[in-house]
Amino acid sequence: MSQAPKNVAPLTPYSSADASIRAELSEIDASLRVSSLFFITSAIFWLMAGTILALIAAIKLHEPSFAAGSELTTFGRIRSAHMNAMALGFGNNMIFAVCTWIMARLCRTPIRHGGLLLIAGSFWNLGLTVGIAGIIKGDITSVEWLEIPKYATPLLAISYVLIGVWGIMAFRFRKGEHVYVSQWYFLGALFWFPWLYIVAQVMIIWAPAQGVVQSVTNWWFAHNYLGLWLTPMALGTAYYLIPKVLGRPIYSYYLSVLGFWSLAIFYNWAGVHHLIGGPVPVWLLSAGIVASVMMVIPVIVVAINHHMTLIGSRLNWWKSPTLRFVVFGAVNYTLVSIIGSTMALRTVNMTTHFTHFTVGHAHHGVYGFFAMIMFGGVYYMMPRVLNREWPSAFLIRVHFWMCALGILLMVFALQICGWIQGTQMNDAINYPDFLQIVKSTRPYMIIRSISGAMLMVGHIAFGLNFFWMLFSAGAHRVQQEGPTLLLSKKEGSKT
Repeated sequence: MSQAPKNVAPLTPYSSADASIRAELSEIDASLRVSSLFFITSAIFWLMAGTILALIAAIKLHEPSFAAGSELTTFGRIRSAHMNAMALGFGNNMIFAVCTWIMARLCRTPIRHGGLLLIAGSFWNLGLTVGIAGIIKGDITSVEWLEIPKYATPLLAISYVLIGVWGIMAFRFRKGEHVYVSQWYFLGALFWFPWLYIVAQVMIIWAPAQGVVQSVTNWWFAHNYLGLWLTPMALGTAYYLIPKVLGRPIYSYYLSVLGFWSLAIFYNWAGVHHLIGGPVPVWLLSAGIVASVMMVIPVIVVAINHHMTLIGSRLNWWKSPTLRFVVFGAVNYTLVSIIGSTMALRTVNMTTHFTHFTVGHAHHGVYGFFAMIMFGGVYYMMPRVLNREWPSAFLIRVHFWMCALGILLMVFALQICGWIQGTQMNDAINYPDFLQIVKSTRPYMIIRSISGAMLMVGHIAFGLNFFWMLFSAGAHRVQQEGPTLLLSKKEGSKT
């Protein structure tokens, strides 16, 4: 491919002539090459498995007889297997690959004893395989987001500790005293996730608490899995990639710190608002509502920081495959968070609770925000890890447009459907028959299946491009930290 135009070259991160920096980063990339490839390959496997399971579950919502010949393919098992394959399989493997790589680079510290990291990752995926097989077999716990049977969870917990310690050790032995914004988010998440997961497992599965405390703990974990694990990892990735690709510093470091601490303080309480109307103390529900509304603070701070960093560079970020995904995810972080704060209000919750609106909101956050930013992270890191360009700009465009349009179509369909559904359920006079309400959702469920098929096309394009890049021996090599991909001759720019 042709070389980058002169006016684009400054956008290349670390494009200076400092050979020592390039050599140092090359050493860091080499130390993580095997483990990064393992985690991304595992993530793609779970992405494909989770997408297939999602399509089956989606089709069953408007065609209940589909795949109804076996108890192994009942909706409850398939949907739970899908959620865990995507969250713990795709999501966590992407985090282990992208965020460990970014942390090592920011700390300027090569990862030592990478073989142990690989072993820990193998046991994580083994434990997850055993757990999802247990769900499909019927050993499901029936606790949302914690469906994995208890005999698989110790292996997951131990594996995570062995993986997470690498990020902490890299920070401990970092070069220099400055702490970057991304490191704040990564370190916070590395400490929060085991606390969330272990406490939830003990209080719900291993030594169950009594009564309503289980429900409170369940939503505390489910909501904070997104808010204190996936969210900080995605935001940390965005805070790293946006300045690097644009070649300019983030707009305000102090706003970034404010965003981090307000996220840490408020999000921990927010999940309780899902229990509005339940037998929960009023003060606890009120605290959850207030915290959910106060989440507008970190959201607005992050939106300002990202927008002010991007301002004046619209054409540049649009030409970058990395920033297309990252900016799309960042915009959806703002949207999904504002919608989430609105859903916490009692008057709105009366309509959206127990409907497809909540399902659409969950997909909006996990996929529209988190997954899209992680895709952008892979597009940035792989050329540097393998020292070669992505082989197909066309497949990248297919991936972006199918996933972007697919998730937006799904969210719009589910949230419009959910609002109508909630309005009908609250109108017992005109809609006395609940089955009538269920039948009215069928057109929207068909749209959901179509959007799932669009996502499948995007995921296949992503997988094909990745393995093409991985196994093409004659792939065009690039200089470390140099340009990585020409989207098209017509567009005329590289990341």
